[in-house]
Amino acid sequence: MMSSIARLGAGVGIATLAMQTPAFAHHVMGGKMPETFLQGLLSGLGHPVIGIDHLAAIVGAGLLVALAQRGVAPLFAFSGALIAGVALHLGRMDLPVSELLVGLSTIAVGVLVVLRQSMGPAIAAFLFAIVGLLHGYALGESIVGAEPAPLVAYLAGLLIIQTAIAFAAYALLARLPARGLSMTIAGIVVVLAGGMTAAAATGLVG
Repeated sequence: MMSSIARLGAGVGIATLAMQTPAFAHHVMGGKMPETFLQGLLSGLGHPVIGIDHLAAIVGAGLLVALAQRGVAPLFAFSGALIAGVALHLGRMDLPVSELLVGLSTIAVGVLVVLRQSMGPAIAAFLFAIVGLLHGYALGESIVGAEPAPLVAYLAGLLIIQTAIAFAAYALLARLPARGLSMTIAGIVVVLAGGMTAAAATGLVG
């Protein structure tokens, strides 16, 4: 029990640090469009974890893969779909109520964690592809209109940071008891993060 709590505490600490460091890097640019390769890279590294809904979805995906214990291939589906979602936004494709869909998809991931839903690799990959596509589309908003160099760097940063976080969650929490309290708490946090985004998208909160 104590080891489970320690692992959960370590995960919370890592998530908090991840949220602070990239946020600082993003604020160095003053919230402006990245203009250099380095600015694009820092922006890509920062954006997925500045937004708590994006961070929660990434961690939730890692938890679900750890729960299934059937390999990490679905995490690559998440990563690839996230980049594809950015590309859709850059291609001027219109996705109505995208922020609401981001929130609802994050809630779905959290509910699956709470329920300890173990999925086969194909089903997990399909689900993560949908979630990744929605989150990638939302993240693409900040890079529309950028020059090629910062754009490529932004995509690289996104791919690196979200894959690293997902695999860290998988590695750190893979040994948590499947029916332990820690997993339930983690799932609830993911649900709340998605709920906040969905509520904001519908105007229920400011």
